Amino acid sequence: MTDLSKVDPQAFLERVADEVSRRFRLGLPMARDGGGAGAPFCAVCETPGQCARQCSDQAEGIRQLGAARISGAPGIGPLDELIARSIDHTLLKPDATKEQITYLCAEAAKYGFASVCVNPFWVPYCAELLRGHPVAVCTVVGFPLGANPSEVKAHEARWAVEHGATEIDMVINIGALKSGLLDVVEEDIRAVKQACGRHVLKVILETALLDDHEKVAACEASMRAGADYVKTSTGFSTGGATAGDVALMRRVVGERAGVKASGGVRTKRDAALMLASGASRIGASAGVKILQEVPGLSGGVAKIARPAGGDAY
Repeated sequence: MTDLSKVDPQAFLERVADEVSRRFRLGLPMARDGGGAGAPFCAVCETPGQCARQCSDQAEGIRQLGAARISGAPGIGPLDELIARSIDHTLLKPDATKEQITYLCAEAAKYGFASVCVNPFWVPYCAELLRGHPVAVCTVVGFPLGANPSEVKAHEARWAVEHGATEIDMVINIGALKSGLLDVVEEDIRAVKQACGRHVLKVILETALLDDHEKVAACEASMRAGADYVKTSTGFSTGGATAGDVALMRRVVGERAGVKASGGVRTKRDAALMLASGASRIGASAGVKILQEVPGLSGGVAKIARPAGGDAY
């Protein structure tokens, strides 16, 4: 066991993030036989996300260093439910029907998902359906391009909150970011946060279109503007969430904000990898399929016929 009192926390996090990013980039497995404990082995542990069970002494040491929470991944037992509580059950297709939206809400309420994420038109309907349930109603602003003026985004957010949304996922001004106009990016986010008030704001970076320096700058601007989460992707661009991007974003925001992995998360393996890499929320249209792969939950998740075309963003 590594003596945590002798570990530089920042150096440790950097080594973990670098190792996760390297292995994901090269297509290598995150696990290795005979993995150890402590820096840098946590990044390649054969049982990632099971720290509280496998390395209880070190987990307690991390807690004593100031950690408020220690993540758990599938296989840790009752904490398998973490996956369900982390999922924003998503349906953002332009042709989504009322029947499909109704089904989405029913699934979210039944399986305990964090939220349903829908286009703004459906917010009042979802808010009515989910009244009395702990499932949040999430919607998107400036979606999917992020190129609307800040005033328009703020109006969208304000309207959504007034009609029942409790979480807002906004797309940053990607063109401004890539032009180096960081003050514009920050003020854009701040305008939407002010419109949200006390409600949760997640900032979509669209990481597939950014280099690492731009991802870092976007995360920092989001923190300065008061965002509650940074999020990888819309699911409508050239790529979705990667473990490397999630680890990088977590490294930048630390515990100041959540990290949402969205786009391409379709299996238990995908979800576990994102959680182990630092995600605290997962945007997925395949939430029920993911739960059907979790041994601790499979007995309570029945396969139900879905309305046609209900599985995509």
